[in-house]
Amino acid sequence: MIQTMEKNLSRLEEKIQIDFKNKELLRNVFVHRSYLNENREFELPSNEKLEFLGDSVLSLATSIYLYQKYAHLQEGDYTDIKASIVRTESLAEVARELKLGDYLYLSHGEEKGKGRTKTNILADVFEALIAAIFIDQGFDRAYQFITEHLFAERLDYIVNNKLYLSPKSRLQEMTQALYKELPVYELIEATGPEHKKTFSVHVLVNGEIKGKGVGKSKKQAEENAAQNALELLTK
Repeated sequence: MIQTMEKNLSRLEEKIQIDFKNKELLRNVFVHRSYLNENREFELPSNEKLEFLGDSVLSLATSIYLYQKYAHLQEGDYTDIKASIVRTESLAEVARELKLGDYLYLSHGEEKGKGRTKTNILADVFEALIAAIFIDQGFDRAYQFITEHLFAERLDYIVNNKLYLSPKSRLQEMTQALYKELPVYELIEATGPEHKKTFSVHVLVNGEIKGKGVGKSKKQAEENAAQNALELLTK
């Protein structure tokens, strides 16, 4: 089992172009806590502490990248962009591209439950890999790895298309540019008991209904209506 894992990890090193000095550190990246429940004598701990450190390294790297590349943006923009790029789905997407799930040590239960493809597990292992690179190679190499695999296409696309803005903010920018006016939101109905209402809203753009949305709050319904309008207007 160990020899097979080491052979696979050599392929990963080649893929990310990093030759780890500490091979056990790299192996530790892929030890899910469930595996240790069934293999209590296993020589390595779970990857949870690495994941914790990797989260912090990723946060710092994102802040530096935004500060250096998008100096014209405001602090509030940085916060929204950061939240967009470091979300679990984005990290898991990169992990899938690198096939990190193939190297995981999982319990039989997680294996049967398709743990190798679970979004949360993949996001965590990507952060653990960032931490391992940081410990083994230093911050500059970890920053380069994050830039190449996470920022290069995704973050620039998010910023250039203003996807970090809420649907309402994006729709407002669009309608001001196209029609020199703001979208208008109208509450259609609110149903259900007082403590558990459901709100239905439509949004008018240039005097026409362009989107409808439902939500557990009026704000959520408006955001959903704005998203619906954006999808229609950008077709």
